Amino acid sequence: MGKKQPVRPPKNPNILSIARKAMAEGNYTPVDHAKLRLDQREVTVQEMEQVIERGHREKSKDEYKSEHKSWNYSIRGKTVDERDLRVAVSLDKTSGLLIITVIDLAK
Repeated sequence: MGKKQPVRPPKNPNILSIARKAMAEGNYTPVDHAKLRLDQREVTVQEMEQVIERGHREKSKDEYKSEHKSWNYSIRGKTVDERDLRVAVSLDKTSGLLIITVIDLAK
């Protein structure tokens, strides 16, 4: 018998509305990795916010992170300048909405 895998928590079906509400209220925290990627990929905070405000869920890109026991959710959208970006977010019990990373899909 192999090692039993821990049960993953279910995905939050309301993540997009939760993320949008957090953005509107300025109630989110970019983790260090996200800050680094924003800088490296020359993505502004405003562009990241635009993607969350207008984008759509990419359920196929969601990932469960066993080390954090939580889901990273993918939101994809275009900025006002038509830049195609993906933003990964997660929910934390104490910090609320976390911005995990930002990806420029044109590069």
